[in-house]
Formats: sequence, structure tokens, C-alpha cells
Amino acid sequence: MTAATDLFVELVGDSLLVQALVGGLVIAGLNLLGASLVLFVKDPSERALDGSLGFAAGVMLAAAFTSLILPGIDAAGGDPIPVLVGVLLGAAFLDQADRFVPHAHYLLTGKRRDDVGYDASETPVDESKVAGVVLFILAITLHNMPEGLAVGVGFGNAANATGAEGTEALADALALMLAIGIQNVPEGLAVSVAAINAGFDKRAYAVFTGVRSGLVEIPLCLLGALAVTLVAPLLPYAMGFAAGAMLFVISDEIVPETHQGGHERIATAGLMVGVVVMLYLDVTLG
Repeated sequence: MTAATDLFVELVGDSLLVQALVGGLVIAGLNLLGASLVLFVKDPSERALDGSLGFAAGVMLAAAFTSLILPGIDAAGGDPIPVLVGVLLGAAFLDQADRFVPHAHYLLTGKRRDDVGYDASETPVDESKVAGVVLFILAITLHNMPEGLAVGVGFGNAANATGAEGTEALADALALMLAIGIQNVPEGLAVSVAAINAGFDKRAYAVFTGVRSGLVEIPLCLLGALAVTLVAPLLPYAMGFAAGAMLFVISDEIVPETHQGGHERIATAGLMVGVVVMLYLDVTLG
């Protein structure tokens, strides 16, 4: 075994559920770290946030291929069709789910609640911005879902394999876990900053928005691991589904968001660095 996989099994054990739980805790914990940075970074510039989100997109882009699509094709015995079907289904699912997100703000915004810790002397929430912030938080939460699923599927793939193939699959799962965790840091920060910019001047609340968007990853990580283990033939479809959902998020949400403020070059540079970091992690751990 490689040093990384050997150390992981030594610390965590070889139980699939425990490994998947640890994977979910790691990626959600790094989301929390990113959200907490708002307590120390007074006012990150839009340029810096766009570069960070570009980096996140690059990590996800490389991870979709190195840790999901290509291993999924291998799991299907070299047949790309199940994985490609999964990719299309994942993209279609996110597309349809995204259609319902704009309606959520009618239920979640409009008036500030009295039980969230504000007092009358504080700066009021800018209600003209609240809907946009809620939609952004929902969008981040929505695309945290395939990330958690992807990590779980990765560990499920490792559990289904044996010998050298199992070691390689576990290395892929660890690379994917680290990659998604790393890109969760700028995402968590972006959610908290957006909440503060809308007028939620209690930074603890801003951190809470980041935590909330990440917590969905833990149960989905467990669900993904169990699903592919209990129904092994679904593995290539599941890996393709997670990859397709991630690719959809990159193209539909992250890249357009980072190109709206005139910082296309820094966002693109961040994306390229993210791709390089993920490829390095994949090769090193693999």
C-alpha cells in the first residue's frame, strides 16, 4: 500500500461506513474552516473570491475525470457507456433541481426573524440582497450534494475492489476527499462573505450559513458508499452521476459567477492552479 492509504487504514480502520463517515467529516470540516475564515479576514476582495472559486472549479474539474469518470470506466470493465449515462443523468438532475431553487426565497426571505440574535441598534438587513444570498447559499448547498455523494462512491468503489485494485481505488477516494475538501474552503468563505455583504452583520450567523451548506455532505457520503456497495452494478452509473453533477455545477454556476465582476483572468488562473493541484494529488496518492 502507499504510505497515504496505509496511514489512513491504520488510523480509521477498514470499515466502509467508518471510512465514508470520516470522508464526509473531512470535507464538511474544511467547509467549516472556509466559513470560519470570515472571522479573521475582514473584507476579502471580489477579485480574491473569484480567484478562489476559480481554484475550486479547477479542482472539481480534474477530480471529475481522474477520480470518477476514468475509475468508473475501469469499474465497468472498460465500457464507457454506463459512466456516460451516469454523467448525463447527473447533469440532468442538477439542471432540474436548479429550476426549483429560485422559488425558495419566497419562503425563506422577506422579513428578518426576531429569534436570530439581532437587536434594534444593529444595521438592518438589506432585504434587496437577501434573496440573492439565499439563492447563493442554496446553490452552494445543492452542489455540495454531488460532492458528498462522490466521496462516498469513491470509498464504495474501494470496498468493492480487492488486492492492488482495492489499494488504487482507496488512493483515488483519498485524493477525491482531499480535493473536494480543499475546494470547500473558498466555497465556505464565499457563502459567509455573501451573507455579511447582505447586512447579516453577526459573523457567527455568517459562519453558520457556511456550516449549513456543508453538513449535507456527511449523510450523502454515507449514502453513496452504501448504495454502490449494496448494488455493485450501479457503481459505474453512480460515479458518472456524481461527475456529471459536478461538471454541471462548474459550467452553470461557478464559472459564470467568477466572470461577472471583470476578474476573468484571475478566475481562470485559479482554475488552472486547481487543476494542477488535483492532478498532483491524484498522481502522488495513486
